[in-house]
Amino acid sequence: MGRVIVVTDSTAYIPSPLILKHGIRIVPLSLVWGNEVFRDGVDMMPAEFYARLKTAKVMPSTSQPSPDEFKKVFGPIVEAGNSVLAVLLSSQLSGTVDSAVQAKQAFPDAKIEIVDTLTTAMALGFTTLAAARAIQGGADLAEAAQVARQAVADSGVIFVVDTLEFMRRGGRIGGAAAFLGAALNMKPLLTLREGKVEVLDKVRTKGKAVDRMLDIIEQQIGSRRPLRIGTLQAAAEEEAKALLDRARNRFHPEETVFSEVSPVIGTHVGPGTVGLAYCAGV
Repeated sequence: MGRVIVVTDSTAYIPSPLILKHGIRIVPLSLVWGNEVFRDGVDMMPAEFYARLKTAKVMPSTSQPSPDEFKKVFGPIVEAGNSVLAVLLSSQLSGTVDSAVQAKQAFPDAKIEIVDTLTTAMALGFTTLAAARAIQGGADLAEAAQVARQAVADSGVIFVVDTLEFMRRGGRIGGAAAFLGAALNMKPLLTLREGKVEVLDKVRTKGKAVDRMLDIIEQQIGSRRPLRIGTLQAAAEEEAKALLDRARNRFHPEETVFSEVSPVIGTHVGPGTVGLAYCAGV
């Protein structure tokens, strides 16, 4: 009887020790910068990305993995007699899920489940880890996929950007576009709702936005436990550490993860972005 192998994409940006511990496979998205193409989190890491972004005359764009890139990951797993659980970023933000679905068709006899998490960053990471833990506890493919889908329902992400300009450029702002003109000098609190970026609130300062973020998370998690909280930050390490400390002291989570956003997500949110992802109840 084969094993279930968990596959996710690079936007989850799960810290390396956890990837190794759980045997998770990563399919990277791509960063297109002028005539150069970099694999997210492989050829281009966050520190290098933000350093280069400061002086870039041409802004980067992003690209989903091709079906062939998924086939290269699925193939050896299937050939070894194992099954695949692919836990991927929101289909409303990227064509990554579609590429995985196309790749699955190349293995008609294989057991491959694809979960569209409708989220990204560590909210995607926590969903991926929930599935991996379930498998290590003896769950089969269908059971692990159900755990992942429950984790999707139990997860959330809230973040504040320094400027909406990067999201406007990348076309990822969803329902927030309506107040862009008036709000460029505001600090909007953003979330992912049904897979798209939406505005939760708009606040005059980043400090007040962070206070409001913690209040909203408290409302959303209620008394549900176990609770896992992780950061998402784009060149905002000290702010993110302070935010995680506040969340730790306020919510007493079972697990905390200090994570960055990958360069692909950084392209759309811009430097200075800071936020929290949580998973409550799984």
